[in-house]
Amino acid sequence: MAADPLSELQDDLNLDDTNQSLSQLKLASIDDKNWPADEDPAFPKSEDSKGSPEAVTHLRWDDPYYDIARHHIVEVAGDDKYGRKVILFSACRMPPSHQLDHVKLLGYLKFTLDQYVESDYTLVYLHHGLTSENKPSLSWLRDAYREFDRKYKKNIKALYIVHPTMFIKTLLILFKPLISFKFGRKIFYVNFLSELEEYVKLEQLGIPSQVLKYDEYLRSLQKPSQVPQKPTPPLSLNFVAVALMGLF
Repeated sequence: MAADPLSELQDDLNLDDTNQSLSQLKLASIDDKNWPADEDPAFPKSEDSKGSPEAVTHLRWDDPYYDIARHHIVEVAGDDKYGRKVILFSACRMPPSHQLDHVKLLGYLKFTLDQYVESDYTLVYLHHGLTSENKPSLSWLRDAYREFDRKYKKNIKALYIVHPTMFIKTLLILFKPLISFKFGRKIFYVNFLSELEEYVKLEQLGIPSQVLKYDEYLRSLQKPSQVPQKPTPPLSLNFVAVALMGLF
């Protein structure tokens, strides 16, 4: 199907507005320690071991991205139930910030996506395991969003944020003015892995054991009467966005 020229023009205009907004977004004045805690103190920390099937590093040891790929942070995880390629990003596999080159991580993510962005694809972000030790800076997140231009956003059909915390919800609200309406409709919160089964093949994802255990922990906290929900879009909390304006 041919692309709609008016839609493409609107996307380009939105991109210009976004780049201008990103340049004006002042994150240096926000102290990270004032953000909502991103770790559940009741859930014990554990070292990650890869899920099944086991991921294999496909790059040679002398490849410039080998030191990033060996952590298995970004993986190609088969196809979803619509035949679209799935890219998996596991926050729990990120080492402490002082041990990881975040600029190179961004380059590797783009390198991976570049192989699939010409076709429809799905991105699954496993948020559990992002801690104060491995969390990238907000300025890096701003710069990363700038790097992902229309080339990457056009054919992404869904971005599933699994196990969202108050931190990630607050962050998305903060970035809401920069996210186009069209792209915002592609972002979904997923509270439990079982909610993904309708859309992706869980057995192909190679989910880290740490994430599997955390999902079991969350399910154990559910009341018997609670019914699993479908993934929900996160970007409709306008009243919270107004409150966050006080940060600037």
